[in-house]
Amino acid sequence: MAKLMPLSDLAPHYDGLLCDIWGVLHNGVAAFPDAVDALCRYRAQGGTVILITNAPRSNQVIYPQLARLGVPRQAFDAVVTSGDVAKSLLQEQPNMPLFHFGPARDVSILDGLTNPMVSSADTKLCLLTGPLDDRIESAEIYRPLLIEMRDNAVDMICANPDLVVKSGNHLVICAGSIAQLYNELGGQVIYAGKPEAPIYNAAMKQMIIAAGRKLSKGKILVVGDGLLTDIKGAVQNGFDAYFVAGGIHSNEMGKMKMPVNLARALGLIRDQFAEVKLVGICDQLLWT
Repeated sequence: MAKLMPLSDLAPHYDGLLCDIWGVLHNGVAAFPDAVDALCRYRAQGGTVILITNAPRSNQVIYPQLARLGVPRQAFDAVVTSGDVAKSLLQEQPNMPLFHFGPARDVSILDGLTNPMVSSADTKLCLLTGPLDDRIESAEIYRPLLIEMRDNAVDMICANPDLVVKSGNHLVICAGSIAQLYNELGGQVIYAGKPEAPIYNAAMKQMIIAAGRKLSKGKILVVGDGLLTDIKGAVQNGFDAYFVAGGIHSNEMGKMKMPVNLARALGLIRDQFAEVKLVGICDQLLWT
């Protein structure tokens, strides 16, 4: 059974980490110093760290963002985003008229694409990157627009499957919540990020490049705070998992240092994912 343990206890058993970003390395406002320290120490001992995120933007946007938040380049080898995966899917349909459903900050994902940009009423393909306003608390506000697209048989590519993210001390909805509603309404959705295979395949390619050799899946550890993205992604793609309970599920799970909370969290995870290879759990990522 998985135990409450720091990364140093697990590090000797793994050649590489596929590590989530938001909720593990930072909260959208500032980096978590202990988590940064843990990754730096892991890499100093020869481990490879690929940051894998459902950010609906180009990875080239994430590097300076991490630096601004206080995550140094020494903490990781490379970044793979769901935005990169979504862009590769769009490149397979270069002439298809495209509607971008998302905030202006996500436009980097469109760089280099040849798709004609059209309105929601004129499209057959929608790139969903997130709500138009971060203050929106429910996807229901978009129901009329989603019904219109469903009736027009619009295919949606969701560039961020996360349902919510913790920004500071507040939870805000992500593109995944909107995509979920569209699917419930009968719309067709393709998910570009975690927990689906394409983003893990892309991350493993970067892992091999960074390590300079082929690595076994059994020696790679997925680190994350999302049950439906990180833990489910580890299960579906054959990786061991290390759960950070102090992220988006902190309110429902409480502190893992309390045995009753730890037992409840482990039971919840195993009930939800019978085949999970959960090797450890922590409140926040730290080395010791």
